[in-house]
Order: sequence, then C-alpha cells, then structure tokens
Amino acid sequence: MADILTYVLHYQGAFNKNSLGAVSEAAARAAEIGGECHAVVVGGDDLSDELCQTLGKYGATKVFRAKGQPEGLAQPVVDVMAKVIDENGQAYALFGGGLLGFEIGAGLAARKHAGVTMEVTAVEAKDGKLVAHRPILQDSKISVSDYRGDLGIIIGRINAFEIKESNDGAAEVVDVDVELSPWSTKATMVERGEQRGADVNIEDANILVAGGRGLGKAEGFEQLEELAGALGGAVAATRAVVDAGWYPYAAQIGQTGKTVSPKLYLAAGISGAIQHKVGMQSSENIVAINKDSNAPIFEFSDLGIVGDLNKIVPKLIEAVKARKG
Repeated sequence: MADILTYVLHYQGAFNKNSLGAVSEAAARAAEIGGECHAVVVGGDDLSDELCQTLGKYGATKVFRAKGQPEGLAQPVVDVMAKVIDENGQAYALFGGGLLGFEIGAGLAARKHAGVTMEVTAVEAKDGKLVAHRPILQDSKISVSDYRGDLGIIIGRINAFEIKESNDGAAEVVDVDVELSPWSTKATMVERGEQRGADVNIEDANILVAGGRGLGKAEGFEQLEELAGALGGAVAATRAVVDAGWYPYAAQIGQTGKTVSPKLYLAAGISGAIQHKVGMQSSENIVAINKDSNAPIFEFSDLGIVGDLNKIVPKLIEAVKARKG
C-alpha cells in the first residue's frame, strides 16, 4: 500500500493551519503514488464527527480518532500512530513540522526503525515512491532523500506545505482504542496555549510587518506595530535585531527562527540575507523598504521601495488609516 498518514494538531475546536498544510501535501502526493491520505487526531470530547470529517476537504479519506488521550504531548501520539500503521500498513508518515511534529516524528522513527528526514521543504513522487527535498549548507544546496523498508517519515519545515481544499467530501472517521505505553503517561499537560511567548502567532498571520537592523534602534518597532495594527497583521523580526534585544525571539523569522507564508510580507530595513530568506520566501506577496538599492531582498521582492523607512512607514500608516476611514 502507498497510503500516507499525517498527524493533525487541534486546539479549541479548530485544526492547526500547519497541520492542514501537511494533510493537503499528503493528499496530493498520495494520489501520485496510487494511495490515500489518512489522518490521526488525538484528544478529548471536542473531536466531534463533524470536525473530523472536515479534513476530507483537504484530501483525507480516513481520520483515525483516538479520544480520551492527552493532546499536545508527543509520546501518546507516537503510540497512536504506531498502532494505526501496524494495523493499516501506511507507507509514509508526513508531519507539518514545529517542535511537536519533530518530536513525534523522531519518536515514531525510533519505534518503527524507519528512515526520517527533517526540515523538508518539498516532497516529490518518483517511480511510485516519495522523495524528500531538504536544504543543507545554509540552504545553498538541496539534499534529496528516498526511503528503504516499509515506512518513510517526512517532517517538513513549518508552513512549508500549502493548504489546499481539494474536494467537498467528508472523511470517514475511525475510532482507535490505544493502551498507552508506561512511559507515555509520565508527562501531563499543565497549561496549553498557541501564543508561545508572542502577542500574536506569526505563523498563522495573513499579514506580517517585519523589521531589521535598518530600523536603527529598538524603538523603531513601535511604528511597525502601529502599521501592523492598521493592516490587521502581526510584527516579525530578523535574527540580528532579536540578538540585539530589540524584539522577542518568538517573532524571529529565518533559518534559526520560524518559517512563514503570509499573504503579505512587508520587510522594513531588512537586507534579505539567505538565512532570513528561507523563512519567508514562500509569502504570496513580498514588499521591501530599504535605502540600499542593492539590498539582496529586492531580488526576490514583488515590490521594492528604495528610501528612508522612517519617512515611508509613517506615510503608509496614514494612508492605511485614511482608507479604512
């Protein structure tokens, strides 16, 4: 069988966008290798039939639901996914990335003695099997991995996979009873939230206003926060300004930060080094403001503005507020 299994994180009755991207990717690739996309969901009473069935819109044909198990912890999910694979024989497990995805994927690989590739940015069907593309050497080269044995595990970068609604059908919901391993009950969830230290979850924002060293000082982020507020978006930052203590790490974009794919990415005072580019290059529209006309970011921006951001950003704020009335 060439089916692909994904794990779908949920919170307060809604599925995580990063997970939905993994379902969409798994469905597309499964169709190319003659299989189906299956999903695993773990948690409590909020996992209704109606909610689980909505994964069919993204291409999942079956949803294996393990109710009454702790959600947001890695080891219980490993137990669930291992049982599902043992009983159904999926050939691949695909994860959307993030800390939890990495932990579950690594645990499942150890449990099943499977090959695993992390930080994957693209998946390709080749000769009836999947191969994973992973950037290496500071993203200057691409490593291509294929898999031996009965199971291959693919863990993407956050937001590497695009969310796509592929059909109108409802997924079949299959309940799974799992007896957790003794070590899987050692940890308990004390408190859970989606913000992870930032006022807004930048991974889910449709509009991001990002600042770099060109702001000149930490106070420069005040005008970016005002612009983001006017646009209904969030603020992001480069590693350089985070290292300087100008903005929290939770907002860092790039190779050592987060990967985002908003509809609009407005970069103010950002040169566009490759380490930053890998974290935001999949944005739908990239607008850059920089006084250096030779800044690398202009090479991959949809719109570039050469000038002083301290003069341009206030004008943008005025224009946006005026348009909103």
